[in-house]
Amino acid sequence: MTRRSRWRWFAACALVAATTGCAAAQDAAPAAPAESAAPTSAAPDTAAQDPARFAEQVLARAREAGVDPQLLMAILHNESYKPHDPAAERAWLQIDPDAALGVANMHRVAFDEVKADRDFADRDWLELPDDPDLAIRAAAWYLHDLAAMLPDQRSSAHTTEELLALGYNAGPGNMRAFATGTPPGPQAQSYLDRLRQNWDEAGKALAGG
Repeated sequence: MTRRSRWRWFAACALVAATTGCAAAQDAAPAAPAESAAPTSAAPDTAAQDPARFAEQVLARAREAGVDPQLLMAILHNESYKPHDPAAERAWLQIDPDAALGVANMHRVAFDEVKADRDFADRDWLELPDDPDLAIRAAAWYLHDLAAMLPDQRSSAHTTEELLALGYNAGPGNMRAFATGTPPGPQAQSYLDRLRQNWDEAGKALAGG
């Protein structure tokens, strides 16, 4: 997620803070200057944001889609930089109609593509904020679809799981380029670095901590 998108998220949080208690949760990227002035009382409920609470859904949906559950959980950790509050996400849409929604931060185009001809084809992208299981299911099938797009001949620079995570973040075209040796740009590299940092935590979450 780019810095501009994060600032859009902060603005959306401000719109609903009085009613939702929305507070911005950050990943390992350098903090923006305004964050240091935030009162401690505005800190997010980290337990309520911990992706480990979705371990059961991750295991079930990863099995359904035939993908690595640890990869799926690690991606949820990567995408947990913001509190996934339905009201806050809808407020964010007023600022950025092309926002990513749900606990897996999926854009409308990706969701509409991945749901086609699947059991959840009748579901709508706008349901993602209220239905974490749907969000996790869509993310799992998106990883499944990305795996089918990987080239047969690949560079040894990244594991298959890393390439799929890069595809989740940067899209299939960039994923294929990374697979054949193109170095990730700063944003993709940051996503990859966080995935590696979150990998063991994701495994512990699936094992019950």
